Amino acid sequence: MSARLWKSALLSGLSIALGLVGGYWYATSRTEGVSGAPTALAPTMQDGRKVLYWYDPMYPQQKFDKPGKSPFMEMELIPQYADAAAETAAIRIDPSLTQNLGLRLAAVTRGPLANSLNVVGVLAFNEREVAVVQARADGFVERVYARAPGDVLATNAPLVDLLIPSWAAAQEEFLALKHSDDAGLLAAARQRLRLLGMPTALINQVERSGKARAVITLNSPIAGVVQQLEVRTGMAVAAGTTLVRINGLNSVWLSLAVPEAEAGAIAQGQAVEARLPAFPGEVLAGTLDAILPETNQDSRTLRMRVELPNADGRLRPGMTAQVRLNRSTDQNVLWLPSEAIIRTGRRALVMVAEEGGRYRPVEIRLGPESADRTVVTQGLTEGQQVVASGQFLLDSEASLKGLIATATERPAATAAPVLHEAEAQVMAIDNAGVTLAHGPFRTLGMPGMTMTFRLADPALMVGIKTSDKVRVAVRQTDSGLVIERLDKLGGQP
Repeated sequence: MSARLWKSALLSGLSIALGLVGGYWYATSRTEGVSGAPTALAPTMQDGRKVLYWYDPMYPQQKFDKPGKSPFMEMELIPQYADAAAETAAIRIDPSLTQNLGLRLAAVTRGPLANSLNVVGVLAFNEREVAVVQARADGFVERVYARAPGDVLATNAPLVDLLIPSWAAAQEEFLALKHSDDAGLLAAARQRLRLLGMPTALINQVERSGKARAVITLNSPIAGVVQQLEVRTGMAVAAGTTLVRINGLNSVWLSLAVPEAEAGAIAQGQAVEARLPAFPGEVLAGTLDAILPETNQDSRTLRMRVELPNADGRLRPGMTAQVRLNRSTDQNVLWLPSEAIIRTGRRALVMVAEEGGRYRPVEIRLGPESADRTVVTQGLTEGQQVVASGQFLLDSEASLKGLIATATERPAATAAPVLHEAEAQVMAIDNAGVTLAHGPFRTLGMPGMTMTFRLADPALMVGIKTSDKVRVAVRQTDSGLVIERLDKLGGQP
């Protein structure tokens, strides 16, 4: 080979090598820095198709201007092509495949806000119907009749025989004055017996018989159940000692626990229907008697009370009941089948069906729920069709395609965002944010782990480096946790 030909071949080889190196450098420069948040997304070409941006299906709201690995899930980013722009707001399913996928549609309807709330109730004693039998003077228990807690008594049932010496002496004085002609003195003696606590019926009996009674029998003043029996034969009792406590059964209370979120639509006096397992097929009607002022801190419920008549005594405290609180207003609202709603924890979505087998995710705002239906306050209109079965499959497909749900207008924030704090150690710092090995966020119920967080402001990282121990404060957003405050712990250089 001549020197001239050899030089030509050498120059051609160098040109090819430089081209390969330049191409590799160009590709590398396009891939590096993927995780950085792009400031401008310029269309590029890939496989002959124009690419608008790249995205992670798990975080479709974050767009990248270069291909590569996702900083969130360590998976390859997916391109969004310009020729698919018409489909960026919806996904399309062949109508012939709808039945195979199990998709079922339901209409958004308008109707009155007439609904009911079903809760569980428990029967309890009516605490207004209570009688307490006490010793009116110092004495001794001569006899206790065969009674025990839980016994059902009739009115005037005998309970206890008491020997009261002070009453016997006062009765003898009264009988002695009875034979005198001094009416005023006799009236004063009778008044003295009353002041000693002697019942009027006993005074009249002594006056008629002419004999003093040192032993008296205490009877039940009402019909009911013996709740407390604190007396035994031979006991000495002082004036004011409670001997027997009796609870009447002419009526009972139905105690309800209503979620605080539902309490605003309930008013005292509204109709109540109760069904007891003990009496199948029978409905007991009543009205809401009282809404107690205190909320249970553990269950976040309000206690409410219904008074039910119980003349025949068949309603026993401790029985359970299924209770319906009927609520009705003249307000017309939009109703949606509850099964169509996709709840993400921070917002609610539905898949709206459009013409041509297209389905679009839409964010909605919800109102009260009743009878498998939920009120929609924003995001939908009457007559729209939504997916009531199979919507989770469509939602997954929408995420894979990077579709973002149409958001409803949110009210302006009136308070500072809630921050959740924990201690952590900085593991890595890059354009995507900061990777922390953090302890538990107790206010979130989130255990300790290592994960990458986005920064609300890059200036938060000034003065902080890898391996530093920090105090981190984050807030919840629809796209994940965002760091609002990052403070280096004391004692570190």
